[in-house]
Amino acid sequence: MEMKFKLQMGMKQQLVMTPRLQQALKLLQLPTLELEMALKDELQSNPLLEIEEEEEIDPQTREGSQEESAGAADNWDDIFNDGIEMQYEQQEEISDDEFVEKVPIYRQDSGDNLLQQLRMITKDAQLLEIGEYLIGSLDDRGFLTIEMGELQNVFSVDEARAQEALKLVQSLDPAGIGARDLPECLLIQLRARKMEDSLTAVLIRDHFKALVQRKYQAIARKLKISVEDVQEATKVIGELDPKPGLELSTEDPRYVTPDLLVEEVEGDYVVALNDRYLPRLRISQAYKEGSADRDKRTKEFLQGKLSQAQWLIKTVEQRRSTMVKVMNAIVEEQKEFFDRGPQALNPLTLQQVATKIGMHESTVSRVTSNKWVQTPRGTFPLKYFFSSSLSTAGGEEVSAKAAKDRIREIVSKEDDKRPYSDQKIADMLKDEGLVIARRTVAKYREQLGILPARMRKEY
Repeated sequence: MEMKFKLQMGMKQQLVMTPRLQQALKLLQLPTLELEMALKDELQSNPLLEIEEEEEIDPQTREGSQEESAGAADNWDDIFNDGIEMQYEQQEEISDDEFVEKVPIYRQDSGDNLLQQLRMITKDAQLLEIGEYLIGSLDDRGFLTIEMGELQNVFSVDEARAQEALKLVQSLDPAGIGARDLPECLLIQLRARKMEDSLTAVLIRDHFKALVQRKYQAIARKLKISVEDVQEATKVIGELDPKPGLELSTEDPRYVTPDLLVEEVEGDYVVALNDRYLPRLRISQAYKEGSADRDKRTKEFLQGKLSQAQWLIKTVEQRRSTMVKVMNAIVEEQKEFFDRGPQALNPLTLQQVATKIGMHESTVSRVTSNKWVQTPRGTFPLKYFFSSSLSTAGGEEVSAKAAKDRIREIVSKEDDKRPYSDQKIADMLKDEGLVIARRTVAKYREQLGILPARMRKEY
C-alpha cells in the first residue's frame, strides 16, 4: 500500500481569546470597588495615563463622550439630566457616604477565597472561566443554584467538560462547596475524609430519605445489619456541615457598596452607575506636549503604552454602557417587582436579557456576577432578579423565587404542634392560584433549609 502526502487548505471558525479580550472580560466582571483598585494599578504602571480631576470635567462633555463610546444606543442624557444628576445637585450639602445607603447584609460567601483556590489548581483557561461562573452561582450555603444544562449552553461545552469544571469547584475548601443538594454536600465531605466507601456514605447515597425519616429498622433490614450499626453511622453525619458556604463569611456584618442605582423619578425607574469614585482616565497632557522631542526607541515604547491606555479608556466606557443596558433591561422585565415587591418577581433568564439587548449570554452573566444594585425596595445582588418560572391557574407565570418566599412565609406562620405537610402547602398555594406539585414544594423547602413537617413538629 503506497502512502502519499498532500497539502490541503481549509477554513474553520475558531474563537481565540486574545490577552486584551481576556482583560476586557475581567474588567466587565469586576465589582466597582475592585475596578477602582485595578485602574489605580494601571495608573501606576502606564505613564501615559493620568486622572482627569473632577473640576476639569465638563458634565455635558462627559455625558457626550459616554454616549459616543456606547455607540449612541440609548438617549440616556435627557433622563440623567432631568433625574438622577439633578438629585445630586439638590443634595450638595449631604456627604457622599450619606447618599449611597450602606446596607448590612446576611453572611454570604464573596467567592474571593474560592477563586484564589481555583486559580491555584488549574491553568486551563476554559475550566477557569466555567469555574468562576459556577462560583458566582453559589448561594450563601455554598450550594449550586444553576442546572448543568444551563452551564453547557452558556459555554457551549459537552457534559463531560461541564462535570470536569464542577468537580474542580467541589474539590475546593471548605469541603461540600458546589453541591447541588444536601446528600451530595455530605458525600463530598465524606470523600474529603477518605470515607466515600463507609457505611455512612452508603446511608446517605442509597437510603437518605429513609434516614431523614429515621426509619433505622427498615434500613437495617435492607442492609442486613443491626440498628445499632445504623445509629453509629449516623453519628458521623452530625459532624458534617450542611451549609459549608457559611464558613467563608465573617462573624461581623459586612457592608456592600452598590455598583448600580435605581431611583424612582416621576413614576419611572431610572438606572445610574454608582461609579462616582472611579478615577476618570485620560491620556497624559505631558505626553502630548513633548512627543516630538523623543528618540525612536522611546517613541516605540510610548506608542505601545498609548495603545494600551486608549484601549483601557475605551473598555471602561464600554463597561459603563453595558452595565446600564443590562440593568435597564432588568428594570423593564421586573417592573412589577419595583412596584409591588418580591412577591411580584417575574421569571427571568440570562438569555432573555441577552436577547433583549443584543449581547451574548455569557456577557450578561459577567455583568451580573458579584454586582449589587440599590433600589427603592432595598439592595440586592443582580443575580436575585433571575429565576425559573412556574405556571398559575390563570395561565400566567410567576418566579420560582416568589414561590419560595411564599413557602417560607407559610411555614413561619404555621402551628408548631401541627405543621403543614408538603401536600398541604401545595394545596394552599393552589388555592392562591399557584399550581405547584408536592414534590416541587419539597424541593423548594429543602433548598430553603426547612425541615419536613414531622421534624418541625413540637411535642
